[in-house]
Amino acid sequence: MITRKLLLGDEAIALGAIHAGISGVYAYPGTPSTEITEYIQAHAPEVRSRWCTNEKTAMEAALGMAYAGKRALVCMKHVGMNVAADAFVNSAITGVNGGLVVLAADDPSMHSSQNEQDSRFYGKFAMIPILEPSTQQEAYDMMPYAYALSEETKLPVLMRVVTRLAHSRAGVTVREPRPQNVLHPETDRTHWVLLPANARRQYASLVGKQDSLLASSEASPYNSCKRPAATGNVAPLGVIACGIAYNYVMENCPQELGIPVLKVSQYPLPEAAIKALANECEALLIAEDGQPLVEEQVKSLLGADYPIKGRLTGDLPRMGELTPDCVGKALGVTIEQPYVQAQNVMPRPPALCQGCGHRDVYDALNKVAAEYEGARIFGDIGCYTLGALPPFRAIDSCVDMGASITMAKGAADAGLFPAIAVIGDSTFTHSGMTGLLDAINDGSNITVIISDNLTTAMTGGQDSAGTNKFEAICLGLGLAPEHVRVVVPLPKNMEEITRIIREEIEYPGVSVIIPRRECMQTLQRKLRNKK
Repeated sequence: MITRKLLLGDEAIALGAIHAGISGVYAYPGTPSTEITEYIQAHAPEVRSRWCTNEKTAMEAALGMAYAGKRALVCMKHVGMNVAADAFVNSAITGVNGGLVVLAADDPSMHSSQNEQDSRFYGKFAMIPILEPSTQQEAYDMMPYAYALSEETKLPVLMRVVTRLAHSRAGVTVREPRPQNVLHPETDRTHWVLLPANARRQYASLVGKQDSLLASSEASPYNSCKRPAATGNVAPLGVIACGIAYNYVMENCPQELGIPVLKVSQYPLPEAAIKALANECEALLIAEDGQPLVEEQVKSLLGADYPIKGRLTGDLPRMGELTPDCVGKALGVTIEQPYVQAQNVMPRPPALCQGCGHRDVYDALNKVAAEYEGARIFGDIGCYTLGALPPFRAIDSCVDMGASITMAKGAADAGLFPAIAVIGDSTFTHSGMTGLLDAINDGSNITVIISDNLTTAMTGGQDSAGTNKFEAICLGLGLAPEHVRVVVPLPKNMEEITRIIREEIEYPGVSVIIPRRECMQTLQRKLRNKK
């Protein structure tokens, strides 16, 4: 039976994966990918799902399920691809048994991210197929296609979406689900054991698949060309539109302008289709939401003398998301009513919730740090990063997941004192534990604050992998028991908290202070549910 649902792009991906017969989804929460796993958890109890400690463990678990012959989905935001890269790239060398789809949600314009890197580069680097839906319907339809492609090629498939697609809604026609694969573990161990001799053979096999991957892309139903009525003339401009950018191109009525458009939603790039389009046009505009990956490849494919327009030429913005207006301008369309952001609305920066335990942590840290000339507080990724903003202005750095501890260690190694690291509970288990082990092994003079609100708060309150285990983890890593201190961050405890911070700063070694109080958002949610 065919039905119609109103779905976020993330929800369309999730439902498409469920209907494609996945047996497991593995993920670490990160905007704009989080809703995919949450939807599967809420709507498919038969699918194995639990939030992973980080993206690398998620990727490896999904690869293990694919080894066993079942279909698996692994989800992450774009910066999570950096964490998963070791397993991700090597999964192209091992290949897969059951279908494996890696979903990377990119964030052009950095709505909630440190950078706007383009995950398509990872797919190209690993030499595997890449899918990039342009609509919610395509996002749904591509999931069974992706798993069939994965099992046919014996390779993982990367699906890349962007924030604007992930977090917008559209009507989606859905179909009957497919059953899960039966268990059939891999029997040939040679291509899974990446000793150099095996890896060289597997890499040669991967290289040998590239022609068939190109042929698949050339024949893909997701790569197609719209041409205006034949005139016999060469068009002044043609367009290659990738993923969501196709919508912005079509919104500007290229058919009326006589502009042929090649839609690209499967990679490697369909070279024959691009060359055919180039022969019909005097120049090409490359519209892609992200970095100029396709623009650079098309330049290489067509040669330096063929005029290519896009982000590198300034015809489209070099940074940030594309918009219908900027694409229309590049097409030569007069935008009669351009979108203009309201100028009379004062921006309201994000802030820590009222009653949040992180507030009391920063009040205490600021009070103590002011007593030491040259004190530095190294921050990390989480809602507590908002401590960098007024009224606290407490954080001196925030680079990537887990960097607070290792940057504090490096600064202390250079002679900086006091060097204080602030890290959240989920981030600590994601990427902070190894840094703490380095500091303990080296006897570094740092003070680490694990601000524990008992959840992964920034992305909506998912389970935190280390809840109720942090003291044991620190002791297991070799920290002296007398320098693992737990406090309750409340104004009434400020005297005790500041005293403990001073004591541990003065200790010439590694110490950990754990301020622990439940996130206000999850607490209020529990109280509402209880009521």
